[in-house]
Amino acid sequence: MTICWLRHGETALNAARVMQPADTPLSARGQVQARLAAQRVAGLVPAAILSSDLPRALQTAEAAAAATGLPIVTEPLLRERNFGDWRGRPLASFDFDPVAAPQAPPGGESMAEFLARLARAWLHVAALRAELAGPLLVVSHGLLIRAALQAHALRDAGGDGPPAMTPMDVPSLANTSLSIVDAGAPHRLRLVNCTAHLAGVADVDGQSLSGG
Repeated sequence: MTICWLRHGETALNAARVMQPADTPLSARGQVQARLAAQRVAGLVPAAILSSDLPRALQTAEAAAAATGLPIVTEPLLRERNFGDWRGRPLASFDFDPVAAPQAPPGGESMAEFLARLARAWLHVAALRAELAGPLLVVSHGLLIRAALQAHALRDAGGDGPPAMTPMDVPSLANTSLSIVDAGAPHRLRLVNCTAHLAGVADVDGQSLSGG
């Protein structure tokens, strides 16, 4: 069985490459993306939906709930990294990469604090999945999902003989991208950053900010 990680749909601020306040909702295109992702997710027949409680993730989860008939369980551990007073600023206004910055912004989380929360989130997700008879859909944010896969998912290394498993090198994740890992150790990666459900309808904006 699997854990299916779904990034939220587009927001106006992430399309504009602005660090997003916590209350940022989906854009009109993001709502379309969420509905298309929901149709795809319904075909996976998830047993439960777990979501960040921030609006952009929750609105994406609500589309999945409408398509599957499942209730949503919210979990604050699945929130995006808290960028504090940096939120609301264009990415171009920084003279460093705020998304990768190790220090805590005023009123926000350091990278170390974020990764410690992520570790707790992963344990929570794994425990919930162990109680289910089917896949678990987790709706969250670009940085959190990427860090979760980077820390816990493994991929086939390729080459001759039995496949060796190596840590996953995770790309930036597109809006409503779907990534799937095995629920049990070693959490083999089945799919990463897939947006096939958007093709020709609400294609991904390659300039959108992943995280923040």
